[in-house]
Amino acid sequence: MDIKDLYVDIPIQETLQTARAQLFKHNDRTFTDKFCSLLETILNQNYFTYQNQIYRPTKGVAMGSSISGLTAEILLQSLERTHVKPLLDTNRIVLYTRYIDDILIVYDTAQISLDTITRYANTINSNLELSPTPEQNNRVSFLDLSITRNTSHLEIDIFRKPTITDTTISYLSNHLQEHMLAAYRVLINRMHKLPLNKNRLETE
Repeated sequence: MDIKDLYVDIPIQETLQTARAQLFKHNDRTFTDKFCSLLETILNQNYFTYQNQIYRPTKGVAMGSSISGLTAEILLQSLERTHVKPLLDTNRIVLYTRYIDDILIVYDTAQISLDTITRYANTINSNLELSPTPEQNNRVSFLDLSITRNTSHLEIDIFRKPTITDTTISYLSNHLQEHMLAAYRVLINRMHKLPLNKNRLETE
């Protein structure tokens, strides 16, 4: 599943209330108040310009801001504790894992359907919309992985979007060498760390 437009749809006041409740469990009121006051000040400085006009949205966090990821996690982890954990405890969902706004769910089709999961997911928070990408031909993509479900095991391959260009920084450009080599280090490390079979490893 994918959370549509996650950063621009984060409800600020609800997230601040969630942060306050979680902080107060482990800290005194003074620290909690100071932290939440700082967080609210930062999140309210969410201005942007469009056609020479300045706007401040009533919800959402700025994409690219160093605080945005943390803000999203405060809300999402709270929602997962209250709404996803009960499904895991009853084994209707066997596995739930998320990276930012991408979610992988393994579930028992004898106990729950994709439509039921999707409808339930979209009632959790009115600001967040989740859209499913169901398995096709026993295969599903999650982040940069292609996962194929066989009878007795899973096979892993590297997934690339059809629009990928494989373009990296030109070695003749005026960039630091470590920046130019970073993409190659990532690709090589990924190739060696994933459990690829021999043919897929050679292809990569």
